[in-house]
Amino acid sequence: MRDLVTFIAGLPKAELHVHHVGSASPRIVSELAQRHSGSTPVPTDPALLADYFTFDDFAHFIDVYLSVVDLIRDPADIWTLTYEVARELAAQTVRYAEVTLSPYSSISRGIPGEAFCEAVEDARMSAAKDFGIELRWCFDIPGESGIPAADITLDTALRLKPDGLVSFGLGGPEIGVPRPQFARHFEQARAAGLRSVPHAGESTGPETIWDAINYLGAERIGHGIAAAQDPALMAYLAENQIGLEICPTSNVCTRSVPSLAEHPLPQLMAAGIPISINSDDPPMFSTTLNNEYAVAAEILGLDCEGVADLARAGVRGSFASEEAKALLIGEIDSYSQLA
Repeated sequence: MRDLVTFIAGLPKAELHVHHVGSASPRIVSELAQRHSGSTPVPTDPALLADYFTFDDFAHFIDVYLSVVDLIRDPADIWTLTYEVARELAAQTVRYAEVTLSPYSSISRGIPGEAFCEAVEDARMSAAKDFGIELRWCFDIPGESGIPAADITLDTALRLKPDGLVSFGLGGPEIGVPRPQFARHFEQARAAGLRSVPHAGESTGPETIWDAINYLGAERIGHGIAAAQDPALMAYLAENQIGLEICPTSNVCTRSVPSLAEHPLPQLMAAGIPISINSDDPPMFSTTLNNEYAVAAEILGLDCEGVADLARAGVRGSFASEEAKALLIGEIDSYSQLA
């Protein structure tokens, strides 16, 4: 029997909740900060980024996140970031990843939507060839920017239709950003065949998750940990197989839960809700997807086969084709049998 850390390192996986800019490694962040020095608060020394990425609360995290977003200023930056994110995921044996992109953040800084989509698509195809990883996109509304951002995000998705686009999301702060205001945008996105994956119930209560379901037609929920406070909601999620994208370390770093020991993951799993384990903004939280699997294993008391089940659940909860799901689950099965 291989030790758990070694097992996780080689386990084929899917990543369903990882942010494009939030995945920028210290090396890439410092390189971009140097390129744009004099106009950013982001440290240019990689050694100083750990302190910079220490958050007082969720609002502080958003401020820091947006300062890194501001480093992505041209299509070359976008391509480099996308390709390097794929490289780092592939190094963790991630075979398939749905990456959350916020095109509005680049478009509002003067990068045309066409150039944005061209950059991420070219990087996606290069990564598939070079690293054997399949990337797909979730176009995400930055909620703090309101309806204008939602309009531009929807237009970019429906007019440009990049080949890798599979879903439509809503991120940013939950407090002060009512989900119902974006109902029209999600309705149009779903009508065009995109899947609904809004964030909800991380820094707010169960009511935000109910709104994401009732107004946005959520098929998966980003985080959704507040569901543990509402037995009726947990039963609804389980009955309708609406998955939660759980990112344990992120929830602690943003002070959404007090500690890993108090994380509601066991309660959510016990309720029969589909769960995937994800990394969110890994360099900002000093984590990796492999580490998140180890954390989840510790919280849930899992052995290697239990961890393999988590990987299978992640694949089943993805928006990959049924053929791609079957192939990846088969790869997980083969790997697990060697343990």
